[in-house]
Amino acid sequence: MLTKNKASLFVGTLLLSLAVSGCTTVSEAEAPQSGDASASAAAETTTLGVDEAARALLPEEILEAGVLTVASDPTYPPFEYYDTDNKTLIGWDIDMGDALGQVLGLEVKHVPATFATILPGLTSGKYHLGMSTFSVTEERRKAVDFVPYLQGGTGLAVAPGNPHQLAIEAATLCGKSIAVQKGSIQSLDVLPKFSTECTKGGDPAIDMQVFPTQNDANLALTSGRVQGVIADSVSLAYQGELAGGKFELAEGPDYEPELTGTALDKGSDLLPAIQAATSVILESEAYGQINDKWGLPESTEITISDVVLK
Repeated sequence: MLTKNKASLFVGTLLLSLAVSGCTTVSEAEAPQSGDASASAAAETTTLGVDEAARALLPEEILEAGVLTVASDPTYPPFEYYDTDNKTLIGWDIDMGDALGQVLGLEVKHVPATFATILPGLTSGKYHLGMSTFSVTEERRKAVDFVPYLQGGTGLAVAPGNPHQLAIEAATLCGKSIAVQKGSIQSLDVLPKFSTECTKGGDPAIDMQVFPTQNDANLALTSGRVQGVIADSVSLAYQGELAGGKFELAEGPDYEPELTGTALDKGSDLLPAIQAATSVILESEAYGQINDKWGLPESTEITISDVVLK
C-alpha cells in the first residue's frame, strides 16, 4: 500500500492523535502503557442509521437473534488489537464491523480469535463474519465468500537502516530468515513463491519462519532471530513506528496490491445483506472517517463497484 515516505507521513499523523488518547501498540516488543482515554475515542465517526433495504436481506434467524458474531485476530494494529485495558478490541475492522451492525440494525459481538482459525470457524458456523484484513484470493474463495472493503499489498519490515539490504523481491531474500504470520496470504503464497524462485535460480531457499501471531513475528525481528517480516504494509508501518522505530518498512512499492474484505461461510445467506450494508457504508461519510481515524491512506479506499466479486 505504501512507500516508506508515505508510511512515515500517515503514521506520524496518527501517532499525534494516539499520544493524545493514550493508546499504545500491542506489540510484545513494547510493554503496554496506561492511558486515560481509549483509542476508540480518538476520533468520532458518523453514526449510521438502519438501511431498511439492506436489513430486509437478512436471514430470518439473524433478524430474530439480532446479533452478528464477528471474529478478528487482535494482534494486527491498526486493524484489530486490544486497547490499553488489554480487554477491549479496537481498530479499523472493529469500527467497520460496528458500522455494518448500525446499517443492519444488529448488535455486533466482536470475538478474539487466532488468525488461522477464523476461516475454519466460519465454515463450522462458529462465527458469522471474519473481519481481520483478509486478502481476497482465488484459493480462499474456494472455501469462503468475501465482501471487499479495502485494497492494499504486502510490505517488508526490516531492522532500522535495512542492514541486509532486503526488498520485496526474491533475489534479496534467498537464504535469509523471514518471519510471517501463520495462515496469512504471505505465508501461504507470497513467501513460498519467492522461495521457489530462489531454488530455481540455484540460490538457497528462504528460511521461512511461521509464527502464530503478528506480534510473535515482529518480536522475532526485533530480537534478531530473523532478518525480515512480511505482512500488510499499512500494519507493518504502523507497528514499526509505535514500537519506537525498532523496525521499519523497507523502501519500494507494495507487492501485488489486492482487495481485502469481510469473510463469510461459502454460500452464506448473509452475503447479500453484507454486500448491501458495505455499499451503504462506502458511500457514507463514515467510511472516510474510519480510514482517517486509523491513519489509512486514500490509496486503500475502494468503491461500491468492487463490493460484489465477479
